[in-house]
Amino acid sequence: MSAIPISIQGYKRLEEELERLKNERPAIVQAIKEAREEGDLSENAGYDAARERQGMTEARIKYIESRLGQYKVVDLDTLSGDKVVFGCTVELEDMDSGEKKTYSILGPDEADPSKGSISFVSPVGQALLGKEEGDEVTISIPRGKVTYEILSVSFRGSSIVS
Repeated sequence: MSAIPISIQGYKRLEEELERLKNERPAIVQAIKEAREEGDLSENAGYDAARERQGMTEARIKYIESRLGQYKVVDLDTLSGDKVVFGCTVELEDMDSGEKKTYSILGPDEADPSKGSISFVSPVGQALLGKEEGDEVTISIPRGKVTYEILSVSFRGSSIVS
């Protein structure tokens, strides 16, 4: 697999999450031990919850550890250009409704649509990559096809991941 771009800030956040999860391990093991001491495990909700938490924590640790070596860390403050690429912010206008949207294009492990960032591997991100200001792009989304005009492509640096 080729390198996955990630911002410096996104990489640091994942490293911090990994460290936090590893530090939670002893508390989870202790919770399992205490729940075991309560007796019958077949009807022990505390035990089940602790085991589930342990499984989810271990899965996330393995996921992050497996990804860390695949990342290409990018300093967003050094990027520029006029095409939609990782690290840019793009303003779009829905050609039918006139609604405007602004998205920052980030990697799959740091994008957060609720904060205005989307992954470059998402359907919208994929459709926008390589396009320029003034281009129109038609994207299939859950509600059907929508056509956007790209109003602007800008590079705001590390401020897009804060």
